[in-house]
Amino acid sequence: MKAFLIATLCALTVHAADETGFTSLFNGRDFKGWVNVNCAPETWSITNGVIHCTGHPTGALRTERQYENFIMEVDWRHLSSGGNSGIFIWATPIAAPGVPFLRGIEVQVLDHGYNVQGKNEWYTTHGDVFPIHGAHMKPFGRHNGERSFPSEERSNPSPEWNHYQIVGTNGTLRLSVNGKEVSGGEDCDYRKGYLGLESEGAPVEFRNIRIQEFPSNAPRAELTGPTDSGFRTVFDGLDLRGWKPNARFTVEGEHIVLKPGEPNGSALRTEKEFGDAVFSIDVRPAKESTQIPIVECRGIPIPLEGATPGAYTRFQIESKGGQITVKRGETEIQRQTSSASSSNRGPLAIRDTGGPLEFMNLYVRENP
Repeated sequence: MKAFLIATLCALTVHAADETGFTSLFNGRDFKGWVNVNCAPETWSITNGVIHCTGHPTGALRTERQYENFIMEVDWRHLSSGGNSGIFIWATPIAAPGVPFLRGIEVQVLDHGYNVQGKNEWYTTHGDVFPIHGAHMKPFGRHNGERSFPSEERSNPSPEWNHYQIVGTNGTLRLSVNGKEVSGGEDCDYRKGYLGLESEGAPVEFRNIRIQEFPSNAPRAELTGPTDSGFRTVFDGLDLRGWKPNARFTVEGEHIVLKPGEPNGSALRTEKEFGDAVFSIDVRPAKESTQIPIVECRGIPIPLEGATPGAYTRFQIESKGGQITVKRGETEIQRQTSSASSSNRGPLAIRDTGGPLEFMNLYVRENP
């Protein structure tokens, strides 16, 4: 009875909002209002009012602003059997450390041809809802851990279109697939953040993206995702466009890889030069490695001390005038003074220290 009342109230709300409350999240012409988080320029395109995603690299396209309480509606379809994608809710502005995904609640967009081991045991293809990469949620109904499984199998196979209605209110998320609520959860952390579309290996399309917002519940600061501070990617996850070629560095997956070998004193450098700026970089030395990764900013070598062998560590390097500050996570670990001034510019560079090393999630925020 309770579920029936909730569904009825949601239906009445949507009906009223059809007349007055919904606004489009996508204008059908360009990506105004959206940010390419970590993909190549060609990953996301528009044809006849439909957003097309190639699926390569793995990454995200997100809204420019945050949302809290809302009804979101979107149509989606996969263009190949077994396609994988998703919709990020209450997400971060950039990828979580060590992965190409946003931290948030993911609403699964998965074609029935996806058939890795464990189908219908730890995942389904009909609208799972689950938190990823540091987010949390108490799932409704049948679940595995924090992953909510749908109560009915309602999604259509490729290349048919599907309709999702996603209702987010005060940290509770409800997903309706093709007209009926099937999954969701409560006590979500975060419960305010960005909305995003996921690229994950296969071509997928989205259309008719719209939203109706409701008043805020003033969530506590720790339940609100970080806001966009201006970081933009300097690595597109596919290749080294925007970087000067160096044979010691290659791209594998969404990673820049320094191959093992005798260091030759060279570096991989961006074509663009930067003045005062903040860089965010994830780095992973090989297991049991003792080498210290080194980057350059304005020609100044900066050792990334404390990078964990076999795991990704996020560093933030700020260059401001003659001052360079380095953080590992949220902790300041280094501060040095150079002769650089605000007028000095230079590329971001990754030193050849012998490898093997992997880098990903390279972002920059240029300061005026």
